[in-house]
Amino acid sequence: MSAEPRLAEVAEPEPAQQAAPGTDQAVKETLEDYTLRFAPRSYRRWTPMVVATTALGGIAYMADFSIGAGIGLAHGTGNALLAIAVAAVVIFVTGFPLAYYGARYNIDLDLITRGSGFGYFGSVLTSVIFASFTFIFFALEGSIMAQGLKLGLGLPLWLGYLVSTLMVIPLVIYGMTALSKLQVWTTPIWLLLMVGPLVYLVATDPGTVDRFLAYAGTDGDGGINTASVLLGAGVCLSLIAQIGEQIDYLRFMPPKTEANKLSWWTAVVMAGPGWVVLGALKQAIGVFLAVYIIAEVGASAAPEPIQQFKGAFDAMMPSWLVVPLAVVLVVISQIKINVTNAYSGSLAWTNSFTRVTRRYPGRMVFVLVNLGFALALMEADMFSFLNSILGFYSNCAIAWVVTVATDIGINKYVLKLSPHAPEFRRGMLYAVNPVGVVSFVAASGLSIAMYFHALGDALQPYSPVAAAVIAFVLTPLMAVITKGRYYLRRTDDGVAEPLLDEDGNPSAVAYECHVCRQQFERPDVAACRTHDAVVCSLCLSTDKVGDHVLPAGV
Repeated sequence: MSAEPRLAEVAEPEPAQQAAPGTDQAVKETLEDYTLRFAPRSYRRWTPMVVATTALGGIAYMADFSIGAGIGLAHGTGNALLAIAVAAVVIFVTGFPLAYYGARYNIDLDLITRGSGFGYFGSVLTSVIFASFTFIFFALEGSIMAQGLKLGLGLPLWLGYLVSTLMVIPLVIYGMTALSKLQVWTTPIWLLLMVGPLVYLVATDPGTVDRFLAYAGTDGDGGINTASVLLGAGVCLSLIAQIGEQIDYLRFMPPKTEANKLSWWTAVVMAGPGWVVLGALKQAIGVFLAVYIIAEVGASAAPEPIQQFKGAFDAMMPSWLVVPLAVVLVVISQIKINVTNAYSGSLAWTNSFTRVTRRYPGRMVFVLVNLGFALALMEADMFSFLNSILGFYSNCAIAWVVTVATDIGINKYVLKLSPHAPEFRRGMLYAVNPVGVVSFVAASGLSIAMYFHALGDALQPYSPVAAAVIAFVLTPLMAVITKGRYYLRRTDDGVAEPLLDEDGNPSAVAYECHVCRQQFERPDVAACRTHDAVVCSLCLSTDKVGDHVLPAGV
């Protein structure tokens, strides 16, 4: 692993070129992991496999076991496995174009969303949705860890919630450099503790497989039911926004070349949409362990991962080792995912706040904001109504991700109405692009109405399907109606150097921003409106009076 490249020290800006308040702080802080901006080639020194391992380490969460258990207990094994499979296919298909764009052009999902149908301010909507995803799942993982601490150390739940929240703060401060080391070193331990019990139970007691496959659930008779499958899939599809966290790592992929294209594509597919393969497997294991726990302990403990693994460890090792190992598994899993939740959530909040207010308060402010929301959800016992929260949230997440994926796959590559290369800089984009905003609002609004039975009980299970179908149909339709004219406010950024090199990768040619006097690579700068110089994307974002922002035009 390479350390962060140290940029040369430069003189302070002249008075006429002073940055807006907060810009100096923003520049210094965002150069650790290029928060809110393009990740330059000079920083991206990790190999494709290291980036992929780091990204996959973030999906070590235990929530999948709870989600699978909840669906299986309610609808039976057959319906649960079908629901998991349906959701996995949708997540993989929609995640592929997003992961490719993040890795190819080295930008996060918010920057992709800006230029893929939403506009400079329009994507604030989706940033808030993504931030909500991170604190909802932080709260879920924190609840699971608190259950483990209660079992292992006797801590009351309220104190466990607090411990699980505070312990990630030191780890998340340091961005990609620290997170990559944490994820790489903890992944083998986590995999061994997760897979070992399952293999042991299947090998020593084949009857567990028969009981698992025959389980009918509390709401069914064991048969396949379309409504049950769709209700279960809706809960699983709440995880569709996980691709945003995967892209927060994939944006650090090295340039794609002839020499590394095999490893590059392997890493992108594996750590991008491929995360859902492991996620779906964990959900299925959650169903299996829940059915096993019902037979051994009782249904009340079955949805809790700490109880699932305690029961599995009970069958294969001495009793004195069971609880400590179960607690270690839960703690490792919680740390691995919640540093990612806190990190990605802080990026989303900061991104939205900086665009709307044109001030940069510091990412750590929003780490604390995100953790505050998560702690409030934990103290409100969100674990007890988990599936209801996730079922509702999935409608918004599906509408957003399908809209962006459709814009990339259809509007860019088929209709060619959306610009092929992503754009994210202020001045180059319209404030709002109706293509994405209208599609997203219509898809999420109607699907949420269906979820709350506004269109009748019979249609309620179909709300996630409605979110996906409406977004998929409306996105290209809106692009055709508007003739694609709301994507770019101007096509020339005033810099002669091409954005992409001869291999189609973002150009590594460096320029000095005349506001903050730091070096930035070509995709991160644009010409200044009032000076014969260039300005970086973050200084454009924090320009309160618009002195540096190019006017609408060519």
